[in-house]
Amino acid sequence: MTLPDIKATCTTLAQQLKQHICDNQIDNPIVVGIHTGGVWVAQHLIDEFELPGPLYSVDISFYRDDFNQKGLNPKVQGSSLPDTIEGRDLILIDDVIMSGRTVRAAINELFDYGRPSSITLACLLDVGQRQLPFQPDACGARLALEANQRIKVKGPSPLSLYLKNSDTES
Repeated sequence: MTLPDIKATCTTLAQQLKQHICDNQIDNPIVVGIHTGGVWVAQHLIDEFELPGPLYSVDISFYRDDFNQKGLNPKVQGSSLPDTIEGRDLILIDDVIMSGRTVRAAINELFDYGRPSSITLACLLDVGQRQLPFQPDACGARLALEANQRIKVKGPSPLSLYLKNSDTES
């Protein structure tokens, strides 16, 4: 499988996100990246494409639905969010959307901070394989993966993509 060009993918995502913001008349959104890859992508979009800042982040470790089976992630970091998001428009950014479970966990955490007016979901890559009904409003590229494949984002700077197989990495 050939991975998409990261620069072109970021450009497409930024264009779609700006169009969505314009079409929906979203003023002064709160940008939230999902730790860690979503934060890297969000920071890149803010720096390179002048998306509105500042950047906030959520670490969904305590909100995962497999927390009881896997235990606590040893790299848990605190979330960085405003005191309230009540009535605000949020842009939630993830690196790769697959099953939808990470997005569900992030939204659960966000609602602990208040009831936003809207949440726009943006992701760098959509690889399908949904288990939950979440679809991005803006997406850099869509890919089909084999069952044993995962795409990972390396960062924060420069951003890069790599394909991880169950037994090898490339």
